[in-house]
Formats: sequence, structure tokens, C-alpha cells
Amino acid sequence: MTETEKPQREILLYDHPLSGSCHKVRMFLSMIGLPLRLEFLDVLSRANDAEWFARLNPMRQIPVVVDGDTVVQDSQAILLYFAMHDAPEWIDPTPAGMAAIMEWLSYAAKEVSNGPQMARLYHLAGEDIDIARATAMGLKVLAHLEAHLSSHDWLCLSRPTIADLAVFPYVALAREGHLPLDDHPAVLAWIDRIVALPGYIPMRGLPEGVMA
Repeated sequence: MTETEKPQREILLYDHPLSGSCHKVRMFLSMIGLPLRLEFLDVLSRANDAEWFARLNPMRQIPVVVDGDTVVQDSQAILLYFAMHDAPEWIDPTPAGMAAIMEWLSYAAKEVSNGPQMARLYHLAGEDIDIARATAMGLKVLAHLEAHLSSHDWLCLSRPTIADLAVFPYVALAREGHLPLDDHPAVLAWIDRIVALPGYIPMRGLPEGVMA
């Protein structure tokens, strides 16, 4: 097989259109120009409990990406995988820079997940969630981001990185969790900066972006 006859790389994402975690992956691959095939998985009907899916991800959660022989689960890990494999400009070559990015990936997986993400899931799908706790954490997240972004354009390294994309969806969807996003102008300005990035794509509840 010659170079020109090489099969096109196919990246498969097990996806749900309402998942902010899946949207991180869809958005990042759009921004870096990688092809992506979506496979709908109806997690609201518990399709992720199927045994075939558990063999891909024993945690039975989306997103899951299949890139050739490589299977990656967890949205933060997927962002890091594609950044290292295809788009190193979205991470950093220094230990200090990568540590700064990892701090925010952890923040997305913990504080943002336990706050804005859980509050949205409660109001969107009626999940059995401690809404008082999720709301309190959501308010804390918005306050923390507002303070930080009042003096920073981006979460770290003075440029867009996968840290911004990891934190972005559930914060930008905070209204669906009945959180006062509009009371946080610095957060709203940061959302606008992400929306203006080349390759940005929307999902329900997020800004449409700039038409090409």
C-alpha cells in the first residue's frame, strides 16, 4: 500500500448530544481538525450498562474514544491524549506548565463535576442528587472562576489550553443547573473568548459561535 493509499484515520466517539463531557471531545477535535465519527449511546436509558460497553469502559461512562487500537475513557484523559498525540500547542513542554494544566483538569473532574455538572443533571434528568450540595459547590465554582478570570484571560499559561476546554462546558451550561452565570461578567467574557476560537462548535445550551 502506497502513502496515498493509506486508509483515513477514523476516530470513534461514544457520545450523547446532551453530555458536556462528550462535548469537550467533539469541540477539541473540531478545533484541531481531526475527523470524528459519533456513535450515539443513550445513557439516559441506561444503554451504557450493556456488557459490550463495559468491556470498553468498566466504569460504564461516556465519553469513550476508540482511535485505532487505542481506547481512552474520561474526558480529561481524552483531551490530554489528543493534545499529546496531535496538538502539543494545547499543552506545554515544561513540568511547571503541565502541572498548571493538570491542576485545572483535576478541578474540572472534581469541583466542576460535583457542582455545575451535578446541578444541571438534577434539573435536566431528575437524577437522585443532593441538589443543595451541588448548588453550593456550583456557586463556589463560579465565585472562584470569577475571581481568577478577573485578572486572567485564560485559566493558565496566558493562552488557551486543554485546561480551558475541560472546565468550559458545564460552567457555560450553568444556567441549566439554575446557577447565576449572568452574575459573573469575567466568566462570561472567558466563555466568549472560547466561543471565538477557530473550530468552536456549539451544543444545546451553549452559544452558537461566530458563523464562518
